[in-house]
Amino acid sequence: MSNEPWSDTENDLIVADYFAMLQADSAGRPYNKAEHRRALLRRVSDRSESSIEFKHQNISAVLKGLGEEWIPGYKPAFNFQGTLVDAVARWLAANPGWLARPRFVDAPAGFREGASVWIGPPPTLSNRPPPDELEQMLDIARRFDVAERDARNRVLGHAGEEFVFDHERGTLRGHGRGDLARGVRWVSRDEGDGAGYDIASFTPDGRPRLIEVKTTNGWERTPFHITRNELATAEERRSEWSLLRLWNFSREPRAFELHPPLDAHVTLTATIFRAGFD
Repeated sequence: MSNEPWSDTENDLIVADYFAMLQADSAGRPYNKAEHRRALLRRVSDRSESSIEFKHQNISAVLKGLGEEWIPGYKPAFNFQGTLVDAVARWLAANPGWLARPRFVDAPAGFREGASVWIGPPPTLSNRPPPDELEQMLDIARRFDVAERDARNRVLGHAGEEFVFDHERGTLRGHGRGDLARGVRWVSRDEGDGAGYDIASFTPDGRPRLIEVKTTNGWERTPFHITRNELATAEERRSEWSLLRLWNFSREPRAFELHPPLDAHVTLTATIFRAGFD
């Protein structure tokens, strides 16, 4: 069996095969991984089934870095070659409908008002060291500007806000505070984006909660954008404001909250400058 690096042609073939399975998986259609492997063996140069299996895991890792969903049965495997990232990028460029597909017209399947999303500790407070693959994942995220892509995806953002809006009302009703639940407001939808937060809610004892929602299909460490106005509001209203990060949204939504000061949890990097004329 060949131990040579995979060629661009081989990478393109296996990436296309992976996305064929991922499309079926996302749509809930049955598919057979073993049949896919055997069919691919006939098209690549002297590779083993185990080599193909591991390469599929590498593709899952690339998609994790891109903040995208991957096939659950192919656990991400890291330290892959940069040429594989290029192959995934080529497939996405040739199939723009994949990233633009309308997956978030409604809240994720299975969610109903009154249900709760699990809110765990942020990565900085989870008592776990950063994963070994963190730098490789962040390098991919920077290269393809995953934060900008999520920020521009208004359908994704709207669905995440709706999810949190329903979650807040359901949580308050669960605490016997239907009176407060009726007062929860979806501010960014009803009043515009200028408030510096998306949802105005309450704690069960009646204290205000101002929630900025950031949503991604990626993992918990996927970078995100935050505006100068949101940062200013966080500083001005520290006791009330929080950022709720929804992640793994298209599969099984999870969440954590960040409280000011944000730079205690994340590295804030200026990415946009305003140009004016004297």
